[in-house]
Amino acid sequence: MKSHDTLAQRLSLILIKLNNGERFTVVELANEFNVSARTIQRDIKERLLYIPIEKDGDYYSMASYALGKLNFEDIKNFATLIGTKNLYPSLSNEFISDILNAKLNSAYLIKNQGFEDISHKQKCFETMSATIIKRSPISFEYKDKQRTVNPYKLINNQGIWYLLADENGSLKNFTFSKIKKFKWEDDTKTFTPKKEFLEQVEQNNLNWFTSDELIEVTLQINNVVKEYFIRKDILPNQKIIEENDTHFIISTKVSYDDEIIKLVKWWIPYIKIMEPSYLSDKLNKILLNFLNPVK
Repeated sequence: MKSHDTLAQRLSLILIKLNNGERFTVVELANEFNVSARTIQRDIKERLLYIPIEKDGDYYSMASYALGKLNFEDIKNFATLIGTKNLYPSLSNEFISDILNAKLNSAYLIKNQGFEDISHKQKCFETMSATIIKRSPISFEYKDKQRTVNPYKLINNQGIWYLLADENGSLKNFTFSKIKKFKWEDDTKTFTPKKEFLEQVEQNNLNWFTSDELIEVTLQINNVVKEYFIRKDILPNQKIIEENDTHFIISTKVSYDDEIIKLVKWWIPYIKIMEPSYLSDKLNKILLNFLNPVK
């Protein structure tokens, strides 16, 4: 697992604890995540400085006024943002703090961490974020064609930024780096988001690539991590089909192979693919190549 993946996951779990009202010491977290106390202190004092964390003796907890205010999407997006800062063109403290605002957070969907450098388009990125929040139409040139769209969300998939927008009644994605001559001509003009598009984005929040042929996947998951899968929306359209004292089995639907493979890799060794078999074989081959690289 890449270091930024590990960091984002650790920050997510710490945020979940804080949001749920748990109290903990630096030593307790260090032991839980198998890192040094110095690393946890950096998490709390630097990476999570935007969170209203209080200290009582050796124990840290969330300020009472903020308890339960973050939903899982807030936590996931914020932790990923802090864990992979170079996904974003430029980050001020104010901009990061704004991500915690539920309204602003709706402008983004981060899917799989990555490293596309879009610093040269910082102003365009931040202005486009504002148009999403204000529900304001924009225009730009894309593939030598002038477009006018209603922007819904900025998405990072496999390290590449995309704009998800409604063009002439169809929900489409546009590679952000290929957008040219971006214009926001009238900030007073707004549009009403289509309910079906909002539902599509919400239901497909882990696979923004639209597909009419979803892949049904069956996963066996160790009860050690059951809390995170049952209480939090980790898998799209997940349904428990079997449970026992050691593990449970979930059925989910995804749009493409790597979507589920990357998630399973994140949770190894607590999860394995049962069906379809070709996906299990594909993952095993990836792991074998990693353990026995070609010399």
